[in-house]
Amino acid sequence: MLKSRRQIFFIVQAVIICALFANTGSNDVYKQVRKNQSLINDVYRQIITNYVDQIDINAFTKMSINNMLLDLDPYTVYMENEEKDGIEMLTKGKYGGVGIQIGLREKELTVISPIANSPAKRAGIIIGDKIVKIDDVETVDYSIDDAAKLIRGKKGTEVKLSIRRFEEEDLIEFLLTRESIPVKDISYSGMLDEHTGYIKLTRFSRNSDREMKNALENLITQDMSGLILDLRDNPGGLLNSAVNILDLFTEKGQLLVFTEGKTGKTDRKYYSKQDPLVPDEINITVLVNQGSASASEIIAGTLQDLDRGVVIGRSTFGKGLVQTVFNLDRERSIKITTAKYFIPSGRLIQKPGYLPEEILADTSVQDTIFYTKGGREVSGAGGITPDHEVELDKTPPILAASWRQGLFFNFVQKNKMNYSTFDEVEIDTSILTKYEEYLYSNDLNIFMNGEKNYMSMKDMLFELDSTSIQIQGAVDILDSYFEQIAIAQFEKEEKKLHHWILVEFADYFEGVEGRTRISSKEDLDVLKALSILHDPVAYESIFLPQ
Repeated sequence: MLKSRRQIFFIVQAVIICALFANTGSNDVYKQVRKNQSLINDVYRQIITNYVDQIDINAFTKMSINNMLLDLDPYTVYMENEEKDGIEMLTKGKYGGVGIQIGLREKELTVISPIANSPAKRAGIIIGDKIVKIDDVETVDYSIDDAAKLIRGKKGTEVKLSIRRFEEEDLIEFLLTRESIPVKDISYSGMLDEHTGYIKLTRFSRNSDREMKNALENLITQDMSGLILDLRDNPGGLLNSAVNILDLFTEKGQLLVFTEGKTGKTDRKYYSKQDPLVPDEINITVLVNQGSASASEIIAGTLQDLDRGVVIGRSTFGKGLVQTVFNLDRERSIKITTAKYFIPSGRLIQKPGYLPEEILADTSVQDTIFYTKGGREVSGAGGITPDHEVELDKTPPILAASWRQGLFFNFVQKNKMNYSTFDEVEIDTSILTKYEEYLYSNDLNIFMNGEKNYMSMKDMLFELDSTSIQIQGAVDILDSYFEQIAIAQFEKEEKKLHHWILVEFADYFEGVEGRTRISSKEDLDVLKALSILHDPVAYESIFLPQ
């Protein structure tokens, strides 16, 4: 216990020093560190010694550290063994696992796709399998992250998955040996038409730039004249990967991004080191949304600043902070925000307000207007504002319920044996009728627009006076109104529902290539990108100063 307590104090002291160094730039910093560290140690000792209940020292220390970091930015965090797995995946490009992509379908952990040549694929786990237990631990109410932590582990160790499969009465048990599973960052690349290439990048790990280079080389050999780089919902990752990817698009010697911190050790400028792989005559569009963050924003913002690409979609998340991981011992580390990154125009992508004003010493106002290489005005208020903003249609109720509850996926699993190829699905004129019957047979609660509010009001009215004839009459009228809407709603949504049924079947028969091919036909961001890439005058006019 003494060794453990001493080790914990070292951790606390290291965190205190890091925190205090981040809050002062004066010459008496060491004096302030000693004074405040002594105060925290005294409080800690008094609590451990005198508190009425017996306290778990390790748990209390972890809670204290987390509370200390709580008011800093959300990326400065204390980590223990298992919490470092995400960083290992980014920096090493692999993890110990069995090779399955999992998701929640009807609130159950479901196999979305087994990875080719993985332990799961070789053992016979298939799309649609429900994971009921992991090593005899029931997965009811487990999140995807919770399940992933149980399934992943050290290479060579075993994990048992208990599977419930459609039309099988008994659970199927798979005892799988974990292997090093490569992390694939590009989920799909290919030609959308004879002139336009498409690349979907999902994260930035150590493999991203290599995958991007291979994808681009392949598309260039297919006479690609325009590229759609899809960074939607890409949360970012390694800065070096983003820089190496930008190197493939920009001229040699061009400033791509720079970082600035307080100590100067993190100040660095990143330049393009080689001639671009993608020639200037290939036009580029970049798709972003509110889920595009960090390294995704560096790519989109830098290509925008250099007038090398047109950004399409919705404004991005706004994360412009750089983290460094400091190891405290073999099992513990702390990830601290040590710098901010800026793109060529001088823009800081980070949105303001990530620190409480009362602990922030520097309150200087940042510029909000910046200019691209060609003189275009761009916003520096945080995040990346698209050159073309695409407004998405409001999702209608049946479609929303179908997505939320995984109904398209489940419908395919129940009907896949009726078709041999995707072409057979496309020519089936009765498929919408089958889907409507599937919806009604499951007795699903699908609320029309405004119906939830009405149901709440209805309950309150009956609580007020359940015997009132007037209230009952009004309720009967409104019930009839929503019933009529529901009857007509399926017909209103037929086109969209049919599209997403086809998307899910394409995914089943042809994988991500089929899914991308079909979904792009109704994807408003992709359609906007195609229209711009197919019109050279419209493309070039975007880069003119307004």
